[in-house]
Amino acid sequence: MSISIQANKRTDFKNSTNRKIRDEGNFPAVVYGNKTESTPIYLNSADFIKTIREAGRNGVLTLQVDKQKYSVMLHDIQTDPLKNEIVHADFQVVDMKKEIDTEVSLSLVGEAKGTKEGGVLQQSLYEISLKGLPQDIPSSIDVDVSDLGINDTITVADIKVDKKLEITHNAEDTVASVLPPQQEEEPDSGEVQDAEGDVEATKEKDNEE
Repeated sequence: MSISIQANKRTDFKNSTNRKIRDEGNFPAVVYGNKTESTPIYLNSADFIKTIREAGRNGVLTLQVDKQKYSVMLHDIQTDPLKNEIVHADFQVVDMKKEIDTEVSLSLVGEAKGTKEGGVLQQSLYEISLKGLPQDIPSSIDVDVSDLGINDTITVADIKVDKKLEITHNAEDTVASVLPPQQEEEPDSGEVQDAEGDVEATKEKDNEE
């Protein structure tokens, strides 16, 4: 059962109206897709944040707009980092019986054994592409790096997901790796020899004098 969230239609698109919407703790958005005409709406920011935390970034929501109900997923969100507020969001209506393609975040879990030896864990990929029914899409995928030693890597091909899902990402892409410890650079042997040669030359010159 999906989580419900209330929204209201927008009919006035003046900048002053949008400012008023945000001043009242709301933000503008749009809902569209699956033969649904694009509909401008606005939602309460606090309610939305609470709902997304509960349902997950890729969770299916029941969006209630006046007397209409839509099964939607959050497609895109824009935020203002300086004001720490949501600027706009896109909700895509989904057919629960049809597969969708979407991006799912990757979360590294565990302590890589290579880091205990001085290695540095590096995450190269933060999202992968998945295909499946809306209700089967996870909010994120955990990637266990516990067995990762120095110079070891985990690729997309190593990620395991539910058999109901299909990974459509490039299987060869690196997800995480453990880099060897950084060592202090030693002076080049040629530079050492040159320095020794300069010292010898100086000694010879002094002797001649």
